[in-house]
Amino acid sequence: MAIAVLFGVFVLLLLIGVPVAFSLALAALAALCYLDLPALVLVQQMAAGTSTASLIAIPLFIFAGELMMRGGISERLIGLAGALVGRLRGGLGQVSILSSLFFGGVSGSAIADVSAVGGAMIPQMIKRGYDRDYAVNVSIMAALVALLVPPSHNLILFSAAAGGGISIADLFAAGVVPALLMTLALMITGYLVARRRGYGTEAFPGWQAVGLRLVSALPGLGLVGLIFFGIRAGIFTAVESAAMAVVYALLITVFVYRRLHWHEFAEAVTGAAGTTGAILFVIAAASAFGWLLAYLQVPAAAVELLQSIAHQPTSVLMLIVLILLLLGTFMDLAPMILICTPIFLPVARAYGIDPLHFGVVLILTGGIGLVTPPVGSVLFVGTAIGGISIGQSLRSIWPFWLAALVVLMLVAFVPGLSLYLPAAMK
Repeated sequence: MAIAVLFGVFVLLLLIGVPVAFSLALAALAALCYLDLPALVLVQQMAAGTSTASLIAIPLFIFAGELMMRGGISERLIGLAGALVGRLRGGLGQVSILSSLFFGGVSGSAIADVSAVGGAMIPQMIKRGYDRDYAVNVSIMAALVALLVPPSHNLILFSAAAGGGISIADLFAAGVVPALLMTLALMITGYLVARRRGYGTEAFPGWQAVGLRLVSALPGLGLVGLIFFGIRAGIFTAVESAAMAVVYALLITVFVYRRLHWHEFAEAVTGAAGTTGAILFVIAAASAFGWLLAYLQVPAAAVELLQSIAHQPTSVLMLIVLILLLLGTFMDLAPMILICTPIFLPVARAYGIDPLHFGVVLILTGGIGLVTPPVGSVLFVGTAIGGISIGQSLRSIWPFWLAALVVLMLVAFVPGLSLYLPAAMK
């Protein structure tokens, strides 16, 4: 009955429009009252959930991303992408997709990606004669790549939700190949849709311009190398690499790009503080919710239930993916990671599914939920930038959504796509 109270109150609050973090905290409080446990447990578990040392990396990476976004890096990455793929059919759409791959390595956030790259590219595409729905759909789907490219704070969240026993460096490596595969699939889909709609191409600026734009963008791209190879080589921990990312971002934007002034710095601090506060409150509330799940032995019950339904790892993984796709339609990614990891990771381990592989599948599945109503935050941001309704976007987004779903199935059922790079870099 306590489980029913926990989930019942949570779902009810979501349905009436209460924010996810408050829904998690209030559902946990209701279950504690039903179990006749002191309400102080809620505060204790919320405090404990945000006291993990690895979580310090999240606000630092967010701050580094804010600095780079306001310090001129996004314009240079878009310029480099334009020189490389602008001459393909639907050139600006291809630029938006490739820019998201580049910028994802800086921001690690789908919402930051669609805000920065989409904010620049969607108006430009509309101005050049592209349909609004195409401009929006390309940009919001490309933003999913940011979820898997280092330094994705979602991968850090997964490591924390798993108890900290999963290497963040290995998770960063596991996300690279799926991110590249998603980029390729979206570029092919964008090309086919652009060809059917009769969109043109952008003029090729010449190899000299490509070289100049590459040189201009290299300092920004170097942030990815600093983070990824610094952690892999054992030079930094994840938290230390995040601190170095902030220092590097300040040096590049102030002394190399010369674009970050006091006003932009203040905006970066404010933006990072607001984003960090929202994320940490979700983490705190989800930690109390997760403690109750463990207290009520929900993970063990989930293992027994799935074992009674399916007996093969592939069947179990398919069931988990379907459940996550459903949850993603009304739950944001951060709380979904924090709630679902303690429930489904033990199931995955019981069936011999590698935790690295499972983490990538979980985040990619939840990412698709970010572009699926009713709580698709990336979908809301993209349509707001493009000035269209969600209905207009959904009528034509299905080719891109199917491409993302195909990539998800490949990543889920071909484990080598996510496990090859971590193994090769040992």
